[in-house]
Amino acid sequence: MRLSRFFIEAPLSLGEHELPEAQAHYIGRVLRMAEGDALQLFDGSGQEFRGTLLEVGKKRVRVQLNETFAGQTESPLLIHLGQGLSRGERMDWAIQKATELGVTQITPIVSERCEVRLKDDRAEKRQLHWQQIAISACEQCGRSVVPVIHPPMALADWLKRTEADLKLVLHPVAEPLTSHSKPNSLAFLIGPEGGLNDAEVAQAQDAGFHAARLGPRVLRTETAPVVALSVAQQLWGDF
Repeated sequence: MRLSRFFIEAPLSLGEHELPEAQAHYIGRVLRMAEGDALQLFDGSGQEFRGTLLEVGKKRVRVQLNETFAGQTESPLLIHLGQGLSRGERMDWAIQKATELGVTQITPIVSERCEVRLKDDRAEKRQLHWQQIAISACEQCGRSVVPVIHPPMALADWLKRTEADLKLVLHPVAEPLTSHSKPNSLAFLIGPEGGLNDAEVAQAQDAGFHAARLGPRVLRTETAPVVALSVAQQLWGDF
């Protein structure tokens, strides 16, 4: 039977721990777990911890961690996804699925055709929301390392700062991914709902990005990262 598995944003070690309020509430009030129940925790370090609940109260949950072991091995391919900023559930879906597919970093990209504009306070809230989506995806899929979700960034700034062995911008008129040799690190740029305009594709190419296509059909912005990351992991990663 698979144990309930939770991310704890603090270094873990063998012994007794009191869990943070959010996890305590979820374990005690939502899942209604009880003293003596087994569970598994991870802290993003790559290690996993198995233990038993010692106390489950309304505001306090304590756990005894008895065993530690190496978590799921990460893909050898380091992937930084620059995902065009899109509305609500589309962006959530893209981040969730990219996490399941082994992405290392995600930066929401603001480009000309983005239909979403976030001010500083709202951008910070959305970043925390997206990071939680990535955490939940890791809890579900078994990853022991949580990808970093960066604050939204203007396309021009991201292009200047991003480094990788191979940098690709998805474009319907381009070479297939199989035309490239195996990299150790990869940057993928995917446009928003309206796509990247020709000037932005050219700007990416000037920054060292190669135009690449995934097939004859035009994919939605939330579908493109699923396909792109799956193909990349098949070619160069751990699929």
